[in-house]
Amino acid sequence: MIEIKRYSADMQQVWDNVVSDSRIDTFLFYRNFMDYHSHRFTDCSFIVFRKDKPEAVIPGNICNQIFYSHQGLTYGGLIATTKVSASNVLEIFDLLNTYLKTIGVSEVVYKPVPLIYHKIPSQEDVYALFRLGAEKIACNISSTIIQERKIPFIESRKSGIRKSKKESVYIVEDANPVDFWEILDNNLASNYGTKPVHTLDEIIHLKANFPNNIKIFTCKQGDTTIGGTVLFVMQQLVHVQYISASETGKFTGALDLLFDELINNRYKDKPIFDFGQSTEQMGHYLNESLIFQKEGFGGRGTVYEAYKYII
Repeated sequence: MIEIKRYSADMQQVWDNVVSDSRIDTFLFYRNFMDYHSHRFTDCSFIVFRKDKPEAVIPGNICNQIFYSHQGLTYGGLIATTKVSASNVLEIFDLLNTYLKTIGVSEVVYKPVPLIYHKIPSQEDVYALFRLGAEKIACNISSTIIQERKIPFIESRKSGIRKSKKESVYIVEDANPVDFWEILDNNLASNYGTKPVHTLDEIIHLKANFPNNIKIFTCKQGDTTIGGTVLFVMQQLVHVQYISASETGKFTGALDLLFDELINNRYKDKPIFDFGQSTEQMGHYLNESLIFQKEGFGGRGTVYEAYKYII
């Protein structure tokens, strides 16, 4: 017998245990990560039980009578253990939709976990979406490197590495992101009129909670920070959350040196290196200069999708 229960704070350990045992390789679903911005969302997450044993979780929130999985996460959806079958997933969606209907929700926006985060295949939810007549509403493209079959850097990236070495640029793992965050803030504001998804205080808080998973590397020239990146590090995957460089950093090719170090040395034993999305407007706009940079390091396309269906 399968049943779903709405998540509450006293169920945190049960939730986290399911995430640890799941088929998905990410720390973003642990409640100490999800709940850093809980004040911004009305949580509506679920734990799935079979014969009273927890076997899946569904991170979610409700906004304007729409259920999202989850607006505060890049991806979400059903996070299941190996014991959950395809027919179980169809039943779980039936139970979820029945519950949501009773609380006045009529629409679901669902973001399945991209394939690169799967420890073993876990696309039963995408099949369930098809059965529900879901419409694909977003298709964002990321740039991903498979280390066993990586593509060599293009010449302009190699040239940047040589230049940065001549300019005495060096790389440090920096526990203090303040200087880098100033560069990131300035670039996002001037180029896109936006801010980072995380505030400086939030990233410091999250890094304290997940010191082995959130890594900050900066490029320096002398004592001055001229660029850097924030990485989310999983068991089999490294994901680039933020990249930015100052004008000096761009001139010296600092990011080329940085990603040469990260891809070819520091994280060469991680099977997958993902640069993140280069799209906006649900995937309808491609930032060609941004993806050119990522493809220059050997990244090729991985999609991050979203679906919508009516209950």
